[in-house]
Amino acid sequence: MRSSRKFGQHINMCGSLVVNLAGRNNRLVSNQSQRLIFIVGGRKSSFVQNYSTRSKMSDDVLKGLDETQVKLMQEECILVDKDDINIGSASKKTCHLLENINKGMLHRAFSVFLFNSKGDLLLQQRATEKITFPDHFTNTCCSHPLNFEAELEEEGAIGVKRAAQRKLEHELGIPAKQVPLEDFHYLTRILYKADNVPKDGKWGEHEIDYILFIQKDVTVKPNPNEVKSYRYVCQKELKDLIDTSENEGMLLTPWFKLICNNFLFKWWNKLNDVESQADRKIIHNMS
Repeated sequence: MRSSRKFGQHINMCGSLVVNLAGRNNRLVSNQSQRLIFIVGGRKSSFVQNYSTRSKMSDDVLKGLDETQVKLMQEECILVDKDDINIGSASKKTCHLLENINKGMLHRAFSVFLFNSKGDLLLQQRATEKITFPDHFTNTCCSHPLNFEAELEEEGAIGVKRAAQRKLEHELGIPAKQVPLEDFHYLTRILYKADNVPKDGKWGEHEIDYILFIQKDVTVKPNPNEVKSYRYVCQKELKDLIDTSENEGMLLTPWFKLICNNFLFKWWNKLNDVESQADRKIIHNMS
């Protein structure tokens, strides 16, 4: 493989993904034994070329699925290691294939919790058209920063906040001006892993998820291809929803359940001083 200042990604002859890095402080120093060794932001990192972009499964895994959602699978997510160091990029499809997740592929994500001025939390129900976790209730917005300059920027998690602003508008029709970047509070990160529901043996999640809080009164005009329904809930209503969800046949996303069970309510009680709850040095491993 030819070395240069900016690396692209390509498929080698075995059909494996070769993820190459771009950045001023990233450089290729070795590619011996099919293991790429990089200096990433000044520290050595390795990346094994064992992730599939073509296989018997991935060749036809998108057949029959919603056309709009299939197109979104082409977006380039940010690959990270377990310390949340950027190690490259891969398509949303590649990142969410279970065969790659089970080999360790991990990408960056975010979860937004938006509260109105009364302190009620905005929930959404994911659309039936969604490829992963369709019809599930979850927090306000969950998605990924993408592999382009504005959303790669890491200082103050500004790239993640830009992605959150973009997706709030895409999914819920909330104008960017109603959710200014400076009003997002980045609290912590969790690392989790989950198979898709309904279980299909094809898709899953393996993410380092940035938790963002914001309190704003907003206008909501949901995109029906993304959001089936939405509602505001107070703490008691959410606790009742969680407690009765199994009996009522209500589906909840795994990351939302993890955040509710471990963090949400104590943070919610500190909504007027939520910065005091920030814990940005630790990545909470819940996989």
